[in-house]
Amino acid sequence: MVDRRQTEKRRHPRFKLDVEIRINSRSAGDISGHALGIGEFGMSAILVIEVPIGEVVQLEFKLPTGRVKVLAFVRNKTAFRYGFEFVRP
Repeated sequence: MVDRRQTEKRRHPRFKLDVEIRINSRSAGDISGHALGIGEFGMSAILVIEVPIGEVVQLEFKLPTGRVKVLAFVRNKTAFRYGFEFVRP
């Protein structure tokens, strides 16, 4: 049995999130994607249109508590998987 705490490299836990997501990007326009995970400071999603790393985008998705709109930095990209860091107010 593998101890997840030993293999997890994240400073903050992430939770699986399986919802559709809309991204509003200045450079790429409105994009549909699929969220994979979320944490206190960010989330990951699959996008089929390229968004530049470092750009600030608006993310919109639905949680059981309601619709969420949040600004985020595009932090990283691996193939079609993007990592977003939420912008703090």
